[in-house]
This record gives sequence, C-alpha cells and structure tokens, in this order.
Amino acid sequence: MSHVSFSALKLWHECPFKHKLVYIDKLKGFEGNIHTAFGTAMHATIEKKILNENLNETECFENEFLEELKNLPEDIKENLDKDFVHALRKQGKFLAPLAVPALKEYFENFEIISTEEALYEPIKDFVENEYDFKGYIDLVVKTDDGKYHVIDWKTCSWGWDTRRKSDKMTTYQLTFYKYYFALKHNVAPEDVETHFGLVKRTAKYNHIELFKVTSGPKKTKNAIKFLKKALYNIDKEIHVKNRLACHGRFGMCEFYKTKHCK
Repeated sequence: MSHVSFSALKLWHECPFKHKLVYIDKLKGFEGNIHTAFGTAMHATIEKKILNENLNETECFENEFLEELKNLPEDIKENLDKDFVHALRKQGKFLAPLAVPALKEYFENFEIISTEEALYEPIKDFVENEYDFKGYIDLVVKTDDGKYHVIDWKTCSWGWDTRRKSDKMTTYQLTFYKYYFALKHNVAPEDVETHFGLVKRTAKYNHIELFKVTSGPKKTKNAIKFLKKALYNIDKEIHVKNRLACHGRFGMCEFYKTKHCK
C-alpha cells in the first residue's frame, strides 16, 4: 500500500513532474538550508518544553540549532553566512521561551492530548487504489468546552499577511490534519478546530502569533476533491511539467536544466 503526505501533495500542486522525480524516481531534491534548520530546532524546543516545564528553552534551542546545522549538506555548510547564523541563534534564544506562555494565553485552560502525533490513515475517498494519508501533527490540545485543537507551528520572518493566512494550499495542511485526526479518533469534525502558530524572527511585536484557520465542510470537500485529483494523476502516471514553477517563490528548481528535466 502506498502513502501520500501533505508535503507530497503540495509538491504535486507545484509541479507534477517534480513530484515524480522526488517521490517516484527517488531523486534527492531540496535537502534543507539554514532556515529549515532554524525551524526544526524551534519545533523541537517547543515540543520539549510542552512536555517538560523545567526545560531551559534557551539552552535547548542553542543545542538543537547547532545540531541541525551539522546535519546540513556539505555544500550548504561551506557557504553559511556566519553573521546570519549568529543572528538566527540570537533570535531563536529570544523566541524559544515565549512560545509556551503564548500558547497558555491563547487557550487559557487546556489539556495536552499529543505532540508530534502520527497520522497514517486509509484514504477511503479514493477508490481506484489503496493509499494512506501520512502526517505528523505538531500539537493537539483539548479545551474545557470539549473541543480538540490541532496546531501547526511555522517559523517565519516578520509574519504572514492576510493573503498568506488564507492561501488555499497553505491552509489545506490543517484541513487534512483535522479530517484524518477526526477519523483516527472517531471524533465529530465540528469538535476539532485548527490553528497555526507563527514564530516570527524579525517582528517588532507579537513575536508569537496563534490564529484560527477555518476548516468547515465546504473547505474539507474541496480539499478531498484536490486530494482525489492528485492521487488519480499520480496513480495513472500522469506527470505534467509546470514550467511556471521552474523559478518559484523560493528560487530556481534544483532540477531545472539538469539531465532529469531538460
């Protein structure tokens, strides 16, 4: 049985041919950079603090970030800007102690249900073949009103504008997490709410911002429709190139004008 993750779906949406290269041909694509190292370190620090109130977040972030930098590809490590590394270390040590207090202020009274909860649920909406949806939820809490809250942490620079906060593909991540969390635990979808938590490196204020994302029946229906379309094309080996994605928002595609994608 095959599985699909939100990352794979997002990549397919960006360019079906690039999805083929990475997930079917198993070619190495994007392997991380200093920004992903910062984000992974911050995620790990927040998770560990949630599970251990006595954790020193500053020291934890420092250790996690340095470890992530060591694990970067050699060509990335050789070209790291030392001043930028120093700036990120300083920003991370400032932000790390703020996340859990912001979470407590946002929800007030809550119970921790899980951290890094694994989802591996059968996709029953797609009948042509057998697929599972694979994902990891950063945090799930339950409030006094009986609602479950699915939270995904994102690190960024100054924050997200209104357009980014409502972007379809960005918010579909939480829609899928809500849908399959509810199926996994046999919980009514209306009892599950979704939120992003932004950890903002260069913001002047509101350094940690949590906000709710609507994931109602109509949006869920549209997300599942997108999922079925992606799986149909993947299953039928339809890998159309999206040439508009060669020069994407985050730079040139790593396969652009290589032997794999001429």
